[in-house]
Amino acid sequence: MSNSDAVMTPDQVQAATPSSANRTPEPLVMVIFAASGDLTKKKLLPALFHLAESGLLPKEFAVVGVARRDLSATFVPDMKKAIVDSGTKEDDPKLDEFLKQVSYFTTNFDDSAGYAKLKETLAGIDKNKGTKGNRLFYLAVAPEYFEEIVDKLGEQGMNREDKDATVRVVIEKPFGHDLDSARALNDAVAKVFAEDQTFRIDHYLGKETVQNILVFRFANALFEPIWNGQYIDNIQITAAESIGIEGRGPFYEKAGASRDILQNHMMEMLSFVAMEPPATYAAQGILEEKTKVFQAIQPLTTDTAVRGQYGPGQVSDGKGGTEAAKAYREEDRVDPHSVTETFAAVKLSIDTPRWKGVPFYVRAGKRLGKRVTEIVIALKPPAKQIFTGAKDGPCAGIPTDQIRIRIQPDEGITFIFGNKLPTPDTTICPVQSRFNYVDAFGKYTANGYERLLLDAMLGDATLFSHREAVEIAWALYTPLLQTWAEHPPTDFPNYASGSWGPKSADELLAKDNRSWHAV
Repeated sequence: MSNSDAVMTPDQVQAATPSSANRTPEPLVMVIFAASGDLTKKKLLPALFHLAESGLLPKEFAVVGVARRDLSATFVPDMKKAIVDSGTKEDDPKLDEFLKQVSYFTTNFDDSAGYAKLKETLAGIDKNKGTKGNRLFYLAVAPEYFEEIVDKLGEQGMNREDKDATVRVVIEKPFGHDLDSARALNDAVAKVFAEDQTFRIDHYLGKETVQNILVFRFANALFEPIWNGQYIDNIQITAAESIGIEGRGPFYEKAGASRDILQNHMMEMLSFVAMEPPATYAAQGILEEKTKVFQAIQPLTTDTAVRGQYGPGQVSDGKGGTEAAKAYREEDRVDPHSVTETFAAVKLSIDTPRWKGVPFYVRAGKRLGKRVTEIVIALKPPAKQIFTGAKDGPCAGIPTDQIRIRIQPDEGITFIFGNKLPTPDTTICPVQSRFNYVDAFGKYTANGYERLLLDAMLGDATLFSHREAVEIAWALYTPLLQTWAEHPPTDFPNYASGSWGPKSADELLAKDNRSWHAV
């Protein structure tokens, strides 16, 4: 086997990685609002340390955590524990060096005087650490605080850039709960921050496997020529969680599966699968093609969408057995008569020449059979089939050729195709060829936020959501959500915990003589 055919070792991967010199941001201070929350502990600080460890942060760098409770004495030790829990050795000298750059600031989010003091504190950091006035504000807060914090930053002039200093703001999802609220929030942010200062983050786009969709399609001559309705029968995207709502009752009662997953994460993945080749792999080109996909999706109706809510059932206990799981309506801080959906599935039709006649089936839910996010591209059979499959057993029938892109867990890509069994007759049996990230490149500890945080610091919006795309996606889902709200379901709960959703989800595909692929 030649070197070009061999799987790369982790050392070879490291050697092949481009120099980080052109990916190191200018000196800056990153300010995290709601720094006492789980997002900061479990994702943001570990991600920042991974960037520092890799030499991708400037030497003149600082993190300021902002929250309402006075955690000045415990914040840095808590962050150290969180980073260690993410897989870092406690005695790593780089960790202690990184933590010297972390500090804490206490203020209420509606306190103008607090923001004035914060501005003074940041100016002091500029002087002591040489961060030159550059700012990255990260709003890791509940959505109801987005506008308030943005307003206060503008009130103190902390939104202003000049020729020597950049200021950017990162806003977490959910970005609105329908079209009107998304527009209102966009308008409020736009009064303070320009669009090129605003980074709407969706952590799914930080996943290597999601970013790889574009590479898989556009960098390989084998796939792009067949990536269309001439060869593809249907595409299915599944985001399944085996867990319930994990104590997030108040949030989930407002969001539901459609707002929590379908309208954002799933649409982002779909856009990467469905977009036309962008002019370049740069923010403007990607955003333009993503927006075109959203604009071409035909309206959703109750005939092309289903919803569900989990009831009691049996789920995996993680030890090879099962354990009882309670219904959604029995979860903590959930209305016992709730009509919030914990499962949603839609059939999407994209009105472009590439995708004419190709349905996209998208589903997401809680308390399903297992945790898995996967994209399945099912190819059409040959125009003339000259072989036959076995009449029964594991090789029964002619297999459907598939490309399966596993986003999580066990990240990788699997090809399923027909192959002759080594027997005297000609019987076709499905076989698999699999690429696995860990096997090819070694285990990595990145949590997906590293790339997104680095891009935000650099001002690269390629993997972030643009205002127009956000509003188009909401325009697609809002009429359906309004119809569902006006006609509450009468059959909730309608699927058992540990199953694969309500019967209506199977019926959605059965109308097209198709079924969900096992994941």
